[in-house]
Amino acid sequence: MRLDDLAPAPGAKKAKKRVGRGCGSGLGKTAGRGTKGQKSRSGGGVPPWFEGGQMPLQRRVPKRGFNNVFKKFYSIVNITDLERLQGDGEIGPEQMIRAGLVGKLRDGIKLLGEGEISRPVTIHVHKASAAAIKKVEAAGGRVELIASAKKE
Repeated sequence: MRLDDLAPAPGAKKAKKRVGRGCGSGLGKTAGRGTKGQKSRSGGGVPPWFEGGQMPLQRRVPKRGFNNVFKKFYSIVNITDLERLQGDGEIGPEQMIRAGLVGKLRDGIKLLGEGEISRPVTIHVHKASAAAIKKVEAAGGRVELIASAKKE
């Protein structure tokens, strides 16, 4: 078998329907669109969300809640997660990202106090809970806060 012998299976390739190419083709004149009406015109038809003039769903459903555009989204890291990291005692956002503790930096990293830490480490984060700071300092380490992840 050679490359020039390759061919699709019989019936696998179907010819494209050519509309508006004369009456003899079977799809001439109105090109299979019927006579008159919204769907026969070019650009005609309704969008998929149109409900026939009925009040649309997004207007029927009551509005609820509020979206704060200034809300900060912090990536969460627990003290338990830091116990897995092996290092010289300095842990920052780069090490956390590299270790897979933080997927995306977003607005910063917040350290929470779930779990225990047994070795003294210096942790650089954007925010930390009071319980987390207390546990790290009890183990002989310290928490240093970074100013901001993004310039505002």
